Order: sequence, then structure tokens, then C-alpha cells
Amino acid sequence: MHVKSERMRNETEFGSPVVRRCPMNGGKWVDPAPFEGARPRVPWWVLVPGRLRWLAAFLALVWLVLVAVVRLVFVVARYPVVTVVPALAAWCSSRFGLWPLLLACLAVTAALVMWSGLHRESFLRHAWLRLVTELRRATVYVPRWRTTMRLAELTKVSRGREYRPRLRRVRSEGWRDRVRVRMVPAQSPESWELRREGLAHSFGAKSCRVRVLKPRLLELDFVHSDPLARPVAVPPLVDSAEVDLKRVVVGRLETGKPWRVRLLGSQVLVVGVPGAGKGSVLWSLVWQLAPAVRAGLVRLVGIDPKGGMELGQCPDAFDRVVYDNGPEAVALLEEIAAEVKARASRYRGVRRLWARSSGEPFTVLVVDELADLIAYQPDKGLRERAARAIQTVTSQGRAPGYAVVGLVQDPRKEVVGFRHLFSTRVALRLDEPGQVDMVLGDGVRQRGAAAHEIGEGTPGVAWVKQDGQREPERARAFHVTDADLVELGVFLADATVHDFPTRPDGAGEVAA
Repeated sequence: MHVKSERMRNETEFGSPVVRRCPMNGGKWVDPAPFEGARPRVPWWVLVPGRLRWLAAFLALVWLVLVAVVRLVFVVARYPVVTVVPALAAWCSSRFGLWPLLLACLAVTAALVMWSGLHRESFLRHAWLRLVTELRRATVYVPRWRTTMRLAELTKVSRGREYRPRLRRVRSEGWRDRVRVRMVPAQSPESWELRREGLAHSFGAKSCRVRVLKPRLLELDFVHSDPLARPVAVPPLVDSAEVDLKRVVVGRLETGKPWRVRLLGSQVLVVGVPGAGKGSVLWSLVWQLAPAVRAGLVRLVGIDPKGGMELGQCPDAFDRVVYDNGPEAVALLEEIAAEVKARASRYRGVRRLWARSSGEPFTVLVVDELADLIAYQPDKGLRERAARAIQTVTSQGRAPGYAVVGLVQDPRKEVVGFRHLFSTRVALRLDEPGQVDMVLGDGVRQRGAAAHEIGEGTPGVAWVKQDGQREPERARAFHVTDADLVELGVFLADATVHDFPTRPDGAGEVAA
């Protein structure tokens, strides 16, 4: 009895969890620690009868083998160089020995070096970039994909199941990686556009662009370098007057393809800060139209409110040119607007779109510093007349064969209130991010068209967007130097016949 009392006293002093009385509530038992564990689940194969259990095990084994084979095929298809080459090397080593394997490796290396020297472009496309694609997929995108998708909140959870975007095809082009992604259900491309900067940093790229291929399928462009860092030289002038006015080449896209601008049936607006390269776009157009201008198929009309600092470099390219923003410039605009209406009345019931067979030249109206005519002109009457004339040409000149190429620095609506009339818009280097959407359209900057991030050392680089085209394109215009403009002037100048000077002795004057 003494021992029991002593033990109870020790338990009380040292705080033993032993409970001596059970709690009661109105004569009912109350459990002080209710069990909150999950109900135990019995595996499904326990409920299968004994004979069917062996059949179920066999079917499960066959299923696992099929899944393993399919996954192995996918791995070999995605990494053919990394998987097939080591397997062949191991087989050759075990079959023929080490020295034949070394000789074969040297022969393959020599063949690759010769291939690279003879045709570097095909070697890069079919050999080197293929290897880079497999390495980047295996070492960059696959290991980081799951964690990046979760941290970027691009996954969805429903009833305890996680839905994650699928990493599909990866293609490396040296300067960028094209990653194709299958979105989860109920997800929009805007979710990816808002997180493109975070995705670029996560996968070690300078920038990320989002392109929609088809419903639920996106392609992310992870850009690593700038393929347009070097100037693009102008092509040589040709005598052929066959110029496709729907596909005038004025530069090169970042993909390496020609940058083509549509003039027939389109109006072109070029926007950029001073020094961004508006002159490069302008003179690239004139350079490519020069053969047609000399043949009389295309007529250029220009207005340069800066006193001829731009268009005056090659006045021979223009049929008519005005070097101010006063009454003479406004009169020229109104004359062109009247020509548009007159030609449209002649085409009524004959044709719906200008063609070379009409016998009339295609007219391109070039207005440098468009804002000086329609916004900065102090005379309100001249300003309103100029705006009405330009709007007439841009809205009605498409079918009769008139195109306007307007160059401006400030794209605000107060300056150019009829931006929607220009179906082709070119955004060179801009000052503010909001100006990108002003020029190219709402939401374009979120998809990667960062015209405000173009460097000062790359004049002529621009983002281009045409009506009906969702994704903008990045391009660079030809670099037209002063020497090129002199050559252009000589090419377009009228041929003249000069008399030979008389000889010093006065004998014989020879005329050409």
C-alpha cells in the first residue's frame, strides 16, 4: 500500500500523462482523443478470386512491358544521337575490339569535318543542331520542367490530381530554342504570356516569346542571341523591271528568310525614334522599286518637311517631291487624293484592283515626318486639309493602285489618329513599352514584341505586323549607305549626251 501511494505521488509530481478518471458529459462517454486516421483500403487484387488473380498478374505484367517498350521507343526517337551512337559503339567494341572502334571514330570525325567545310549550312542543320537539341532537352528542359511549371503556377489540381503542361517537341536553331507545349484544359495563352520573363530566366534564355500554333498547342521561343546584330547589305541593282509589288524584299527576318513588304493593296506606317533606322526602311523600298521606277511602272511622290534632309539625298527617284509642310505640300496631297478618286471612277465596272495591264503606273506616296503635316503644322486650315487628303488616299487608294508610306516618330492617337488605316505597321526602336501596343496592336508586347528594347547599335531592326497576322515578326532592313544612294541616283538618272570638247588646235569638233 505504501509503494502504490508513493508511485502515484511520483506520477503527479513529474507530470505523467496517465489519466485516472474518464470524462463524462451528461452521463455519456466522451473520447478524449478521437481517432482521425483514414479508413484502411484493401488492394483490389485481394478481392479477385484465386485463379483470376494469376490472370490479372499476367495482364499487368504485359501492360508494364508494353509501357516500357513504348517509352523506350520515345526515348530513342527524341534522343537518336545520344542513344544510338553509344549503343553502336558498345556493340562494335564487344564484337570487333577497341582499335577498330577508334579507327571508325576517326573516320566519322574526318567525314564530319569535311562535311562542315564543304556545306556548312546543311551540316549545322542536320548534324550539329540536332545534337544541340538533344543535349538541351536532356540537360535543360526535362530536368527543370516540372519544378518550373509548379512555381510558375501553370499547373492545375483537381480532386487531388495534378494536371501539368506537357513538354512536347524541342528544336534548337542556335540562336533560339523552339519548345512546343501542350496546355492543360481550361488554360489560355495569356497565362503563359504573363509569365514569359520568368520562364526565360528559369531556362537560361535572354527572352521568351509565346506563339499559338493551334488550340491547346503553344510554341515558346527561348532566344539566346541576336541573329540581326550585323547590318544587312543591299543586293545589287538589276535591270529587270519585274518587281512583285505584293512581296517587295526590304531586308531579312531573324529566321534568315527575306523580309517582304506588301505595297499593292496595303498602306505602310513606319514608327521609330530618331536614329532608329526609318531611313533604312524607306530607302530599302526605293532601292527595290528602282528598276520598276526607271521602266515607268511605278511612280514615287515624296514630301519631306525637313527641307530635303532625307528625300533630297536621291531626288532622281521621285517624280515629284516637296521639301516643306506648307501650302505646296498640302496641294500635292490634295492632287494625289483627286487622282485616287478619278482613277477609281475610271475603274468602275472594269476592274476591282490595279494591275500592270491598266497602263497606269502604281503610285507610292512617301511622307517623311508625317506628324509635321497633320499635327505640328501651325496653320489649322492646312493641317486639316492635309489630314483629310492623306485619309482619303489611305482609305480609298488600295484598289486604284496608290500606296502611302508614312514615317513618324510619335505614334500617339493625338498625332496619328488614323493608324488603323495602315494595314502594315513597322515598329522600330521606341521609347516606351506602351507605344508598342499603339503601333502593332493590343497584347503584342505580351507575346514578345519588345520594340522598346531594341538597342541603339542596331538601326533598322524592327517588329513588323500585318492585318490578319496574329504573331509579329522581327526583321532588319537593308543598310543603305550614302555611296549606295549615289549609285541609286546614277541608276535612275536620265541618260544624257554630251559633246566632245574641241581640240586645242581648233581642228575638228566631234559631237556624240
